[in-house]
Amino acid sequence: MNDKPGNYRWVICALIFFATTINYLDRAVISLLKSTLTADFKWNDADYANIEIAFKIAYSVGLLSAGRLIDRLGTKMGYFFSTFLWSVSAVCHALVNSTFGFGVVRSALGLSEAGNFPSAIKTVAEWFPKKERALATGIFNSGANIGAIVAPLTVPFIAVAWGWRWAFVITGSIGFIWLVLWLVYYEIPSRQKRLSKPELDYINSDADESDHTAQSQEGEKVSWGKLLGYKQTWAFSIGKFLTDPIWWFYLFWLPDFLESQYGLKGTAIALPVALVYTISTVGSIYGGYLPKRLIEKSWPVFRARKTSMLIYAFAVIPIVFAQLLGNINMWLAVIIIGLAASAHQAWSANIFTTVSDMFPKKAVGSVTGIGGMFGSVGSVLLSLLVQKNLFVHYRSIHHIEVAYYIMFFVCGGAYLLAWCIMHLLVPKMKPVEI
Repeated sequence: MNDKPGNYRWVICALIFFATTINYLDRAVISLLKSTLTADFKWNDADYANIEIAFKIAYSVGLLSAGRLIDRLGTKMGYFFSTFLWSVSAVCHALVNSTFGFGVVRSALGLSEAGNFPSAIKTVAEWFPKKERALATGIFNSGANIGAIVAPLTVPFIAVAWGWRWAFVITGSIGFIWLVLWLVYYEIPSRQKRLSKPELDYINSDADESDHTAQSQEGEKVSWGKLLGYKQTWAFSIGKFLTDPIWWFYLFWLPDFLESQYGLKGTAIALPVALVYTISTVGSIYGGYLPKRLIEKSWPVFRARKTSMLIYAFAVIPIVFAQLLGNINMWLAVIIIGLAASAHQAWSANIFTTVSDMFPKKAVGSVTGIGGMFGSVGSVLLSLLVQKNLFVHYRSIHHIEVAYYIMFFVCGGAYLLAWCIMHLLVPKMKPVEI
């Protein structure tokens, strides 16, 4: 008799990897068409920032409700409905004929895309033992990088060949293919007939979790008020509040940085943007591998997680020199931004995993949604208070590089601040009993 665990859980990881790839592909399209849309709709930086803010506000609201809904519906149907709605919203960008219309469809996209991460994190909690969760999260989260790589290598060329509307139609339609695969291949472990008994036992091998618990908890309700009463919720939420805006900054403003600093437009930005996110893919995957190795060396889970996150927080700091090095050579700036993005993704793989480290499966979706909402609110505030005024002001006096100097310093310090606050709130990341 062969008791070696199988590998079907990695098929599930592949599914949520592709969902995350599509999620980021759909949201990245507009940043790559900024110059084209600015010319067509007579936008300025404030208009673009307002559209970005509309997306983020809707994403914040969506995260709060999506986590709750997914905990009630379960991962299979929660993920399905979320992906269906965001794919429809992405395609509907092609029907827009006004700046206001873009605000509406971006809001719809933000509201529906919010379901991806609560669904994905809950899926990982259901399908992986704790020692593998950061690695699985790093792998699926690297889909964000792949989506951001695929976008610059396809969207500008589609827009040149067939027009910007077709860029939204083609990228948005990919989600419908994923929906079919999800319905065919996904079910929770206890109901998945393709799963072997040894692998099921391995998935449920954590001493504090069992398959019975996983079955009984699907559909159970834990109130937001109760969850907000835990320091563990606030540690995750504040960590997301301080660091999520940095990733949004890369996603929405990197093409503009390359254009304003180096004159790159259209298809010329494809290679440098793709390189940034290619580098960040390495960090996403390795970010989950390091704590796994430390846990295998008998480190406590909390110590392995926190040590890894501290290393990644320090790895972001060199971005403060991005502008200075970029004055010497553009590719030096691109590489150092790529390294910072890589460190962010390594951090992200672990901060997401702290939720399933500290909370039972029945609360994972809701806590992920609450923290994600805080991260999105932080992004909105950064756009409103800093980027919108900062970039408009310095572009008006022809010193846009000063705005990027300031933003890169913000990026460099955010993670260490987040780590310190999280450490003060939950020194040993004690699991919550609900």
